[in-house]
Amino acid sequence: MSKQADRRKILFVTTLGALMAPYVFSSINTTLPSIGRDLSINAVLMNWIALSSVLSAAMFIIPMGKIADIYGPQRVLLIAVTVHITASFLCGVSSSAAMLIAFRALQGICGTTMMVTTTAIISTAYPPGERGQALGLNVAAIYIGLSLGPFIGGILTNNFGWRSVFFVVVPVGALMIALLLNLKQEWTVAQENRFDFKGSLIFSIGLFSLIYGLSTISNGRAGLTMVFIGLFALVVFGFYEAKTQDPLLDVRLLTNNRILLFSSLAALISYSATYAVSFMLSLYLQYIKGFPPQQAGLVLAIQPATQAFFSPLAGKLSDRAEPQKVASLGMLLTAMGLLSLSCLTPATGQHTVLGALFVLGVGFAFFSSPNSLAIMNSVTKKHYGVASAIIAVSRSFGQTLSMGITTLSMAFYLGKAHIGPLNHPELLMSLRTSFTILSALCGLGIFASLARGQTRGTANTQGME
Repeated sequence: MSKQADRRKILFVTTLGALMAPYVFSSINTTLPSIGRDLSINAVLMNWIALSSVLSAAMFIIPMGKIADIYGPQRVLLIAVTVHITASFLCGVSSSAAMLIAFRALQGICGTTMMVTTTAIISTAYPPGERGQALGLNVAAIYIGLSLGPFIGGILTNNFGWRSVFFVVVPVGALMIALLLNLKQEWTVAQENRFDFKGSLIFSIGLFSLIYGLSTISNGRAGLTMVFIGLFALVVFGFYEAKTQDPLLDVRLLTNNRILLFSSLAALISYSATYAVSFMLSLYLQYIKGFPPQQAGLVLAIQPATQAFFSPLAGKLSDRAEPQKVASLGMLLTAMGLLSLSCLTPATGQHTVLGALFVLGVGFAFFSSPNSLAIMNSVTKKHYGVASAIIAVSRSFGQTLSMGITTLSMAFYLGKAHIGPLNHPELLMSLRTSFTILSALCGLGIFASLARGQTRGTANTQGME
């Protein structure tokens, strides 16, 4: 088989992985009411069914990236897919909330491993001149998975029951396993390195505490305490990693690599500024505008559909033009889209919302693919797994921070009151305040994107050898 044909097979299997993992993360939202009725569980346990996979994914991002560097991303992906479809099947046959939460957590670990390793595999298989387009397709697949998850999950739940949402993953995973076993890629990248178990434990505790604390910060002192514990543990992790011989995350990758540092910071800011948009607009469209859920869902689908369409184009452009400029332009468009949403009123027309979502979709597409390309081009091959994990950490932490900002704004204006016609003005003010904060945050992201400097001509020269 020719190298080009093998690359096409690699791109196909990594695209399946990039689709499947986000689908599993997002499809659960439309099944929760059915799960709650079937298993007779309360709202708190239903929340944990969704939250368990997100938290476990965040905790294992960096460790799985390091494992991929040591044992090879293809081998680690093969194991992750195998365990993932097993966990999916067990989720489908779960008879209790505890059983479902446990296997959802296992799904989260495998899902984040799949997303980390697919980026590393693409970066290994494709040369710098073709890598941007391939990464753009990978990013597009992630957005398609996120946007189709709730839609497909709803159809499957309505027609075949909530368990079918998990069972449908099994044949897709089996196809991935068959394809992976036939790929001709190098298994091991940096086998001489040892895995840092102590660093992994500190990192997992720190990130779990931080993300869980941010998700519950509106509850008062307990959430804030968890945030401080998480921050303290991550500071300890940084000092420990700087001294250990075989670090989980070589902090010199960030301190000695300006492109990686500022690209990661820009990614963190971008996800912080954009993740809560769908959540807030869903409230605006249904409560303020009175849209039914189906119509609101169709409106919100514009953004991920636009991102999926433009991401491959943005990736291809970044192969030819300076990724720094393309990504910074994308961040600017995103800031403009968010700023327009900060002016929402009850009389705002649907076309205005659709236009803002289109601009946001184009902006994030033009930012995400070139930014990922800049990160992967800034490190050497043996650090692809960790670099991919850094992207995933920026995504997870940014998404949580985005929801934290929105939650605090709503708590300030609405307190603990249920949303109803009497407090719609306060709801609208909280949404406008959140959009204003997020657009300002995105403005800072433009400076972070520009601060990385020129990336073309520096590919793989700043990474640690």
